[in-house]
Order: sequence, then structure tokens, then C-alpha cells
Amino acid sequence: MWPGVLMIIWTGVITHGLSGRNRIIKKSLYDDTDLRVLDSLLINYDRRVTPTHHLDIPTNVQCEVSLRSFGAVNPETMDYEVDLYLRQTWRDERLFNPNLTRPLDLNDPGLVKRVWRPDVYFPNAKHGEFQYVTVPNVLVRIYPDGHIFYMLRLKLTFSCMMELERYPLDSQICTIELASFSKTTREVELQWKNDNAVDMYKGLKQAQFELQEIRLTRCKESFQIGKCYVSYCNQIVKSPKPGEYSCLRAELDLKRSIGHHLVQSYLPTTLIVVISWVSFWLDVDAIPARITLGVTTLLTISSESSDHQANLAPVSYVKALDVWMGVCTFFVFSALIEFTFVNFLARRRGVDEGSSGENNLVLYMTPKGSDKSMTIKDTDLPATTRMLTLRARAKRIDRISRIIFPIGFLFFNGMYWPYYMY
Repeated sequence: MWPGVLMIIWTGVITHGLSGRNRIIKKSLYDDTDLRVLDSLLINYDRRVTPTHHLDIPTNVQCEVSLRSFGAVNPETMDYEVDLYLRQTWRDERLFNPNLTRPLDLNDPGLVKRVWRPDVYFPNAKHGEFQYVTVPNVLVRIYPDGHIFYMLRLKLTFSCMMELERYPLDSQICTIELASFSKTTREVELQWKNDNAVDMYKGLKQAQFELQEIRLTRCKESFQIGKCYVSYCNQIVKSPKPGEYSCLRAELDLKRSIGHHLVQSYLPTTLIVVISWVSFWLDVDAIPARITLGVTTLLTISSESSDHQANLAPVSYVKALDVWMGVCTFFVFSALIEFTFVNFLARRRGVDEGSSGENNLVLYMTPKGSDKSMTIKDTDLPATTRMLTLRARAKRIDRISRIIFPIGFLFFNGMYWPYYMY
């Protein structure tokens, strides 16, 4: 009997010892003293007031923006899309505790909402999305000295009001603006963390633009949230003044890359203009060929101009591309008009009735048996001879056009590129 009792007691002691040891192990694995300290700090924490409300001074919030992706600037809608990280840092004395041994990272949206955060928004953003893949992309890091690091990942579409007078040989300045939504400068003051507070991801390139410079400035948003309609408010504030809200601005100096437009716009239209000059080398009697060439090149250059205009905002001023397309159209149209005039001149059978003036046509002939030249009027010539003379004039106009048109186009290029490039 006694051996059985002793065995039961010994088993109970061992079991109790093992369970106690397991509890110690579990406590060491799953119990976090720093988290319990944070829970104690958040018990009486009021996130409705700013960290420096009791001091009656604004809370300084340092901001950084890291561009993870930069979409093409759309000249039709005048906007661009970016994927960015917004980082904010401030100090909250209410979360200072020397018992914290390490910074605490919180990415649970429920816990993040329990801490005061700046109500920062983007005034020039047209559309925005918060990233949820694969978890909510938000992080709050609380340091033992009370500093708080807050990071978000956002996908935003910013407005960029472009000046297109020199398009596509232009440079644009697009901005990213941050401002406090409801807290005035007496409560929250936004600041850039340093001179390189806005940076781009290493290796990030744009399709049409090259980033020349990023300028960081500060600004103030002034607007009135709303009017006071209650009689009690009217007694206190009879004429409410608009508030001033802290604002930060990053100016992105962008220069458009011309390679795409050289291949898609300038080179094709130049070739079309040159092709239209082939008409000058065709015989004046090749009417179907010259008409087909002239009409085809004119329709092609018109179609090119319309296609490029469809991708741009309907602005009221003339753009550099409009000047180029207009002049190219003019050269192609002039080649067609030249053929019309030459064909009319070559098929003309006689001089206009009522035309006067002696020596309208001067020919130098050597009569048989005579060494002297004589001058005769065109009216004295047979019809066949007059037609041959007019055909000679038409061919001469073609020969002159072979020189005048290329020289004129080269002269235009010599004026166009220096003016819009520099």
C-alpha cells in the first residue's frame, strides 16, 4: 500500500514541477514587459489633443517622402501618379517611459488609432489609395524617449498644371504638397526633416521626363473651414477669419526627353515633307502620279497632326508641336499647289485675250541664210510653238522648286530648334 501511495505523491510532485516550469517558459516566451508598459501608458492617453497642447505651443512634425514609383506625366489630364512612403516624426512626452527597453513597432490599425497622429493630407492630390497588400501598410514606432515614427504607403494621383507652349521640347515643374487638414499653425507645424527629405527610389526612371532637381519649400494654406450659424457662435465670433495651416511643398523640376517625339513626331513628318518633293522630279504630264502623291502626303500629314492633338489637353495657345505640324502641312500643301500651277501652265494653249505688251515672249532665232537674230512676239508664233514654250516654263518652275523648297525647310529648322531648345 505504502509504495503505491509514495508513487502517487512522487508523480504529483514531478507533474507540478513540470507544469510550473512550462508556465515559466511560456511566460518568458509570450510575456513582453515593454508591451505591458505601453498598455499602462495608453490607459489614460487622450489622442484628441496634440502632444504639446499643455504647453500652448505647436507640435513640430518632421516629414519625409520617398517615391517608390513615378508614373508618366499625362499632358491630356495634366496629372501624374506616384507610389510613395510618407514618414512623419514627432515627440509625445505622454509616451515617455524609462522602463521601455527598446522601440516598439505597432502595425495593427486598432493600436495605431489609439495614438495621436498628425492629420496630414495632400492638397494637390486628385485621387489616393491606401495600400493593403498584403497587410495594411502602416507602421508606428514608439521610442523610449517619447519620439514617434509614423510611416504610410500611399498611391496618389497629383495634379500638375503644365505650360505647353514649348511641348514637346518643354520643362515642367510638378509639385507634391503636404498640409495639416484641421490643425492650424498654432497647434501643428510641419517641417521637412532635412534638405533631402524627398528622394526617389534608387534606379527609378521615368518614361518621358528626366528629374533635374527637387526643391523643398514651406508654405501656408489659408482657408476658412466653415461659418458659424449658431446664434451663440455669432455672439462670440462675429466675423471669423480664415485660419492658417502649415504646408510643405516639393517642386520636381522635370525636363521632357525628346527621343520619343523625335521618332514618333518629327522624323515621320519630315519624311512626309521630303516625299512630297518627289513631285518636282516627275514629268508635268504625269498627272495621276503627281495628284496621288500630293493628296496622299497631305492627308497623311493631317492625320499625324490630328493624332498628336488627341493626346493633349485642349489649350487655347499655340504649342511648339502645332508650329511644326502647321509648317510641315504648309510645305506639303504648297507642293500640291505648285503642281496645280505647273500643270495649268503646261496645258495652256495660248496667251490670255487682251494681253498687251510687246515682247511678251522673246525668242532668238537664226533665220536661214542670215547671221542676225531677230525678236518676235508670242502672238506671231504658231500654237504648237507657244505650247512648247509654256511647257519649258513649267519645267523650269519644277527645277526651281527642287531648290527653293528644301532651302525653305532647312531655314525653318534653323529657326525652330534654337528657339524652342534654348
